[in-house]
Amino acid sequence: MIWRFRSSGRWRETPAEFGPWATVYGRFRVWRHAGVFSALLEGVIAEAARAERTDLSLVSVGSTTVRAHHDAAGMRVGKGLREALEEAAREQEEGR
Repeated sequence: MIWRFRSSGRWRETPAEFGPWATVYGRFRVWRHAGVFSALLEGVIAEAARAERTDLSLVSVGSTTVRAHHDAAGMRVGKGLREALEEAAREQEEGR
């Protein structure tokens, strides 16, 4: 699977040393549906956070892929949540 994503090759081009391409692809699909890759990513992120090696300035969200309902623009945020968000932003700014 690592070969596939590093090379950008097609599943059918998988080197014979990894076994039949259909078996490799089938295993990938099973793992994907089981959430293995999401769990790995979450684990890496959690480990980086524990080691204080996260940088939220590197996080971005593309507006072309994240859509909100037109009523979402008027979302009301409670005072407690707003204060917590402001405090988190202050802490991040002070940490830079």
